[in-house]
Amino acid sequence: MTHTPDITRPPKDMIDALKEIGAATVAGTLGHMGFRNPHMVGPVPQNRGKSIVGPALTLQFMPQRPDLFTEGEYADPETQLHRHVLYHAQEGDVVVVDARGDMSSGVFGDMMSTYFKGRGGAGIVIDGCMRDRPNVEKLDLPLWLRGWTPNYHVQTSIYPNAVNVPIACGGVTVIPGDIIVADDDGVVVLPVAMASKVIEESEKHHDWEEFSRVKLMEGGSLQRYYPLHDDARGEYEEWRKTNRSENRS
Repeated sequence: MTHTPDITRPPKDMIDALKEIGAATVAGTLGHMGFRNPHMVGPVPQNRGKSIVGPALTLQFMPQRPDLFTEGEYADPETQLHRHVLYHAQEGDVVVVDARGDMSSGVFGDMMSTYFKGRGGAGIVIDGCMRDRPNVEKLDLPLWLRGWTPNYHVQTSIYPNAVNVPIACGGVTVIPGDIIVADDDGVVVLPVAMASKVIEESEKHHDWEEFSRVKLMEGGSLQRYYPLHDDARGEYEEWRKTNRSENRS
């Protein structure tokens, strides 16, 4: 029997707060906090308009080597570790896969994706490919991938090596349980320890940016309103009071 570890999931209220914040704002805020590049390069959105926030279940692939892997080993489905990462899936989880950027191995297909969606999974991120695109697209499951292939997961040069271990995906380290924030801008990794500060700073940023957007649409000065100049802060505070009053009424 194969046993793989589960993850520690962040509090639900933290996830809910982050759902109001886009990947770009999270990435920018992390940049100011010293995490210069939390953005995965490679996986891109496959169904526009989708956004997800959830904890990472991780799957690591390695290059095939004859003394460590043989096709015959996979005659027993329960030895296939790409299945086991899905067994851990709970509502809102995100599966993140280091497939080494391989463009010839379909990590998951129609049936695996159907199972994951049925478990309540939020979405899948792969530094590599999936297969069965026509059927997978019918699931409307949020996906960030490098592309698609008709090949199955171990058909060519890689094999699944470990579940819920630290991985590199799209050039970014992902620790099991990290928060994944993904939308049309791409995929961002948010360490749980940094999440509360990101939420706090993002809420401040959102408030004055909304004010600045209004002023810029009215033809206001870019130098005055973006970023918000100290000379405009009093104007912003007045706008904020009025805006809050209107929202309460």
